[in-house]
Amino acid sequence: MKKIDVKTKKLFDLEETVAKELFERYTYPWEVFKELGSFIEEVGATLPDTEYLKIGKNIWVHRSVKIMPTVALAGPLIIGKDASIRSCAFFRGNVIIGEGAVAGNSCEFKNAILFNKAQVPHFSYVGDSIIGYKAHLGASAITSNLKSDKSDVVLHLEDAELETGLRKLGAIVGDEAEVGCGSILNPGTVIGKNTTIYPLSSVRGCVSKSSIYKSADDIVTKAKKKPVVNKL
Repeated sequence: MKKIDVKTKKLFDLEETVAKELFERYTYPWEVFKELGSFIEEVGATLPDTEYLKIGKNIWVHRSVKIMPTVALAGPLIIGKDASIRSCAFFRGNVIIGEGAVAGNSCEFKNAILFNKAQVPHFSYVGDSIIGYKAHLGASAITSNLKSDKSDVVLHLEDAELETGLRKLGAIVGDEAEVGCGSILNPGTVIGKNTTIYPLSSVRGCVSKSSIYKSADDIVTKAKKKPVVNKL
């Protein structure tokens, strides 16, 4: 991937998140983390109480959402309309769960945005990460957000070394990407739109859109779908 390919508008449909205004303030998606918490509180204060239940100081949950008794909530946090919040999900703050999204069984979320209809159904950790519209993390997929030497995360691109300025940065997963079960997305991983990651992969770096990632040495471009022709 090149520098232009990791810009926010190349990875996400911003109409599919309540954080559209926040993303539009920046060029790259990870830059939103510097003010995610304050943005959630700003937006939360404008949400109508006829639609959202406010819990404590800074947690807003849409009234269509059922919260299981085993779920742990910490703010700032917004959970959108028709989201599915499953048993033992753990929210540690600075989190947006989009409309129709799935925050699943025994999953942990911290400093993270799930776009509308994103799915993280089972046993995953999503920290300092963004999961795009209709993207899916298979069971036990993990976003690793801290390098072993604790240094800042740098993206190594085809045409640039892009410093994020962040010590903690997990994965940026584009719209409609599929991440296989048991995969590890190493710090600063960027996955393009409509890309498929094979199960049990350890992904490091940036994977172009519409790719199939089998291993670091075996990445292929998806075949374009042929248009359907209606025969009379």
